[in-house]
Amino acid sequence: MAGPKQRRVREYRGQMPSPGRPSVAWREDRVRFWAAIATGVLTDDASQAAGVSAPVGYRWFRHAGGVNPQLSTTVSGRYLSFVERENIALLRAQGHGVREIARRLGRDASTISRELRRNASTRTYDLDYKTSTAQWHCERRAKRPKVAKLVVNEQLRDYVQRRLSGEVRDGGGTVIGPDGPAWKGRNKPHRGDRAWVRAWSPEQIAKRLPMDFPDDESMRISHEAIYQALYVEGRGALKRELVACLRTGRALRVPRARSRQKAWAHVTPDVLITERPAEADDRAVPGHWEGDLVIGLQRSAIGTLVERTTRFTMLVHLPREQGWGVIPRTKNGPALAGYGAITMADALAKTITMLPEQLRRSLTWDRGKELSTHARFTVQTGLPVYFADPHSPWQRGTNENTNGLLRQYFPKGTDLSRWSAEDIAAVAATLNSRPRKTLGWKTPAEALEDHLQSIHGTGVASTD
Repeated sequence: MAGPKQRRVREYRGQMPSPGRPSVAWREDRVRFWAAIATGVLTDDASQAAGVSAPVGYRWFRHAGGVNPQLSTTVSGRYLSFVERENIALLRAQGHGVREIARRLGRDASTISRELRRNASTRTYDLDYKTSTAQWHCERRAKRPKVAKLVVNEQLRDYVQRRLSGEVRDGGGTVIGPDGPAWKGRNKPHRGDRAWVRAWSPEQIAKRLPMDFPDDESMRISHEAIYQALYVEGRGALKRELVACLRTGRALRVPRARSRQKAWAHVTPDVLITERPAEADDRAVPGHWEGDLVIGLQRSAIGTLVERTTRFTMLVHLPREQGWGVIPRTKNGPALAGYGAITMADALAKTITMLPEQLRRSLTWDRGKELSTHARFTVQTGLPVYFADPHSPWQRGTNENTNGLLRQYFPKGTDLSRWSAEDIAAVAATLNSRPRKTLGWKTPAEALEDHLQSIHGTGVASTD
């Protein structure tokens, strides 16, 4: 039973249940975090920009379902700011009264009195005021979430759920298709069965509602509201596992700026094509190469190297690694197809070092990860590597044209691993012995031989 002092406290402040512990970060920290996320950076980098730890940033991102809460960057002047609360705490600790604090801050005395009473750090009769706790109380009370439409409208919620997760039936009404994996809060299974459902998109559901319920205005909802009901934790309208019914099957929403990015971490500013020597552009000096992969069936491939000036072609044999087809594929496991990063660099180095040093000036590659260890390759060969811009095949036009010629010998949809190093060398020799109009009807082998003789004089061995 409450004593006299506790009763006076309740009469003065009302019954105050414990709101829990203060947050680890403030509103402006979340604003900085989501502003960084909107630029497309990773959660670790966004956490660093916000000044919070990575686990805190991941928790914010997961609880929001990847959906930006669109927090305002500024707070209305009618509310006390964090700086003003710091001044209140300092002046209060110096013994100043409510009216004096209000006069110095330019606020009404009732505002200061209410702040000291409502946002105190203690729940006893003697009120202690701390800036951090007061700011936390303010941000906690400012949350006034609107009840989701799918929560209060059961008919609308059932309509949405049936079109998201409705069963697929055959002509006889029998449910067909696999059940799919159990929901574990993760993305769709990689190369595994998914449950067969109706899988209408939120936009299809939102646009179909006016057609099915033309006279019922309560049966209306936007596609964004459906997405937020699926992704945002705490909305409480739709089950989280229904995200598996979406086409992407993502457990968390991916920010738009991040989804536009590609995994090209190996391409740094110093290896962009804009940094390539200018002499490579006019093709006047031989020794600048373009490279790529010709992909075949079951992840088989052949590497291609084409010299820009003479159109001389070299093919790189990429045999399967030991264990291919026997060892099950594992995420981040060994690259057994033959063109993993290290294997590719070593195979290219073995091929390119057959050339004299004068013909090793630069190599331009596309954005493929097979050459992500380009630094290792450059150390081995002394040949600097540059990467073309995304979706810009014309920057490697010679190589793209040569790959088209090679498709006569290595068609798409065929297993390229069946060809030996001798076989592909014979194909390369065939291309190098074709006369080219751009070379004045010389062959690439003859053009390269003329260049070598101009450097070393007569008596240099042929390269074909």
